Formats: sequence, structure tokens, C-alpha cells
Amino acid sequence: MTADTLRRSPLGHLADVLAAHSTGGERGVRLREVPFLAQLDLQLHPHGPAAQRIATALGTPLPTAPNTVTAGGPDDLQVLWLGPQEWLVLGPDGSAPTTAGLLRAALADEPGSVVDVGANRTTLELAGPAARHVLEKGCALDLHPRVFGPGRCAQTLLGKVNVILHQVDAEPAYRLLVRGSFAQYLTDWLLDAIEEYRHPPLPA
Repeated sequence: MTADTLRRSPLGHLADVLAAHSTGGERGVRLREVPFLAQLDLQLHPHGPAAQRIATALGTPLPTAPNTVTAGGPDDLQVLWLGPQEWLVLGPDGSAPTTAGLLRAALADEPGSVVDVGANRTTLELAGPAARHVLEKGCALDLHPRVFGPGRCAQTLLGKVNVILHQVDAEPAYRLLVRGSFAQYLTDWLLDAIEEYRHPPLPA
């Protein structure tokens, strides 16, 4: 038995439930877990020499505008702005050791840190025409496309749970990074919020 066969995502037991709650059409909404994403917390001075070396290593610059995302590189990495000197580097399953090595080599002896935080969170993906309306039931952010669209991210509360919210495309599709200990609660909240979109709208 290998380490991979022993891995358990926080929501793996709900895969069939999430699929059963997916709907199509103009009120469509889909919910699924995207487990085991590589997640690396990166901290350094955004204008120091290491920032440029890291941008070269990642294949994408570090975003410096608040709540924005950059993406690129052979591993299709995404870099989310978390603060003036903090970013979250996301990548596919299995990419964390290589990416962390590149980041630490680029950081060299400059002040900063690279920490693997992948075991701390899982990722939920909410997508479909009604996805924004579902989030608006429990999120105080203005998610209208005029102010929050693809390439935007934010640390916020959803259903009283701390999440990192990232809009990945204009469908819209969102990814919600949540601590594993809160993943079941947030999933139950989302399934309840989705329920009305599984039925025709009430007549006006």
C-alpha cells in the first residue's frame, strides 16, 4: 500500500451527493471538490531582487494589485495576492515539492519564507449561471462582474466560514479554499443554498 492510496480528501465521501445536486440550464449550478491542490504560502518583499527571480522561476509575475491573480508556467501555476508581502501559489496535485524547491532557490538568502500549506485546506468549486447568486446568500462581498470577475480573489467569510474565494472564469466558476475542519460544514451550507435552483422558479 502506497502513501497515495492512503490519502483521503475531507469531502471524498460526498462525491456522489455533490454530483446529484448539480443542475443545468439557466439556473444551473455545479459543486465539486478539487482535492490535493498544491498550496504554498510565499512571503517576501514584493520589490526586492528575489521577486523577479521568483517570477522567472514560476513563469508568471507576482501580482501586486490587491486581490488579483496571475497565472502561467509549465505547471499552470496560479498566484493569489493575500497581502502586500504574501501570496498563495496554487498548482496541480504533486507539484508542491518541485515548486517549493524553485521558490526557495529563487528566494536565496533574502528575508522571506515558503511554507507548504496544502494539508491545511481543501478546495470546493462552484460553477454555473446561478453560482454567484448562491454565494451572495452568505458572502458580504459585491460579486457583481463589474467589480469581481475572473482573475480576482479575496479572503472573506462565506456562511460564517473563512475562505479564500477565487473566480476562475466568466461562466462564472469560483474556487473556495477552506480549512479541512470546516469543509463539511461549508459543503452542507452550499448544498442547502443550492436547493432552490434544483426546482423551477416560483411564478411571478
